[in-house]
Amino acid sequence: MMSLDIVVVGCGGHGREIATIVRAVNGAAAQAPPWRLAGFVDDDPSETNRKRLQAFGVPHLGPVSVLGELPPTTHVVLGIGDPRVRQRIDRRVRPFGLPSPVLVHPDATVGPDLVSAEGLVVFAGARITTNVTAGRHVHVNQNATVAHDCVLGDFVSVHPMGTVSGDCALETGSLVGAGAVVLPGLRIGAGATVGAGACVVRDVPPDTIVKGVPAR
Repeated sequence: MMSLDIVVVGCGGHGREIATIVRAVNGAAAQAPPWRLAGFVDDDPSETNRKRLQAFGVPHLGPVSVLGELPPTTHVVLGIGDPRVRQRIDRRVRPFGLPSPVLVHPDATVGPDLVSAEGLVVFAGARITTNVTAGRHVHVNQNATVAHDCVLGDFVSVHPMGTVSGDCALETGSLVGAGAVVLPGLRIGAGATVGAGACVVRDVPPDTIVKGVPAR
């Protein structure tokens, strides 16, 4: 089987971390590597990020519009950490009609009954258990946990060491910060942000920022 080209949107640290997942998936493949990391696209990468890409050994292909010139078999992954920005970038990328893969780091654990839309990225050490549903371009970062019966809407991010307890609903574009905990059965509204280290003990309304223990 031939390797498929994959392009990362976003030259920053989050994008490069996702590129390491691609490399890890290739390294764990029993046969031919599934992916050829073709490069990154970014409208205006900083000089620092250009140098880091050079050291990383993967080229910057040009602005996002370059995607329109690539073969239709090229896959695209959104290497954008901020859910709101990721959603905006997706609106620009979708008209090109290029598929987005589900990427799961070999050192992550994902339940066999996970249901996910395109673009899910699961980082090293993450744990997703049973009967979890994930929407488009959800990112579950390093060592985060998503427990049983959770529903993660499109563009949700769970940052490193974040814990989402069982039977929770995270609506579109919501974010659980690093080391934060969402207690069982709660709902995080669309566009809401749970600050790093917070403990959520009640539902969070849409477009709200909560922090602290308990989160307010």
